[in-house]
Amino acid sequence: MKTVNLAQNGKQVSSIVQGCMRIDALSDYQLEALVEHQLERGINFFDHADCYGAGVCEEKFGKLLAARPKLRQQMTIQTKCGIRPGNFTVYDFSKKHILESVDQSLRRLHTDHIDILLLHRPDALMEPEEVADAFDRLKESGKVGHFGVSNQNPGQMKLLSKYLNRKLEINQMQLSPARTGMLDAGFNVNTSFDKGIDRDGGVIEYCRLEGITIQCWSPFQRGQIEGTFIGDEEYRELNCVLEQLAQKYDISVNGAVIAWLLRHPADMQVVVGTVNDSRMDAIARAADVRLTREEWYQVYQAAGNVLP
Repeated sequence: MKTVNLAQNGKQVSSIVQGCMRIDALSDYQLEALVEHQLERGINFFDHADCYGAGVCEEKFGKLLAARPKLRQQMTIQTKCGIRPGNFTVYDFSKKHILESVDQSLRRLHTDHIDILLLHRPDALMEPEEVADAFDRLKESGKVGHFGVSNQNPGQMKLLSKYLNRKLEINQMQLSPARTGMLDAGFNVNTSFDKGIDRDGGVIEYCRLEGITIQCWSPFQRGQIEGTFIGDEEYRELNCVLEQLAQKYDISVNGAVIAWLLRHPADMQVVVGTVNDSRMDAIARAADVRLTREEWYQVYQAAGNVLP
């Protein structure tokens, strides 16, 4: 399993991250088997959020850790806070909410510390001084080891970083062959094409400059809610190329997508939410495949992207 050296803490973690958004549907036995198999494959990074399954996902994972505490030493646990659901959704980066959310996650996960805490989505009402104070308290108390964000552009990260006493280490962003906004603007600099519109502020380049690890979420999705592009007739050419790569490297089509993402020199991680064991096995094997430059560009253009 390919590993990634997280920018600030020097810790080697798997390039594939097990997303835990769907584990609430698993039985206790199925979850235990999933975690065991992932650790055997070298996947030692588990991504949570306090809102996944309205807290049930963390509770189920914590029940496993309570029963088998030695597993905790073999894994990196990341969780997110900041989305406050209710009659309508509110994003909340207040110090009070961050501190309360972490305490609740710790109780649900049956652990005394969270390795990495991410702020989940940007909060337009964020007061960075409050976030900095919350982070300081969490770090000093030993409740959280490291910090990052999710879905933030460089300006938002710069604003927050101005007040922090430590660097942000992760930015979790959506990226897939069918959703390449972070790449498109870079290709179309100095053009009048629509894809030259920079909607992310050069986030890939900023993260590389600042040593922030990008975690790609929804790697098989064509949009946020539109569904997967795998097997979709609208993406026939892309699927054809992925199938060719799958045959060449003896991996799955999903694995070819993973290989394409990990070929980028930003040294990214990929968050995979499947809980299907055979599918994850094929994905894990693909982490060690290195596509050629020509193959990477072939996938990009087969998705309907045109180079200027």
